[in-house]
Amino acid sequence: MTPPVIQRWIDVVEGDRPEELESLLADDAVFYSPAVFTPQEGKATTLAYLTAAAKLFGGEDFRYVGQWFADRSAVLEFTADIDGIHVNGVDMIAWNDDEQITSFKVMLRPFKALQTVMPKMAELLQQG
Repeated sequence: MTPPVIQRWIDVVEGDRPEELESLLADDAVFYSPAVFTPQEGKATTLAYLTAAAKLFGGEDFRYVGQWFADRSAVLEFTADIDGIHVNGVDMIAWNDDEQITSFKVMLRPFKALQTVMPKMAELLQQG
């Protein structure tokens, strides 16, 4: 059974409702980018990254293809196509007792996918 916080995340992503992201995040949320070594700390920063990712990956070809759950964490595998490049990745998500996301880590493959995503994410983050 899908944990409620993960179902809310999936509903936001699949329903293209990025305005609902903020309520999903804890104040001390941390985002771990596949392209940046340093953790991106805080709700506002995590929200900026997830909003940009929702814009970039939002589309009919994005889909979760696997889900694994533990007590307060989940791994969601996804696939998408961006500019003709196949992207395969995982979202590693942890949450607190209040059902708010505290940690969001993204990993992407293959390397060409990362090379395609990095400049597009940078551009979206600059637009803010």
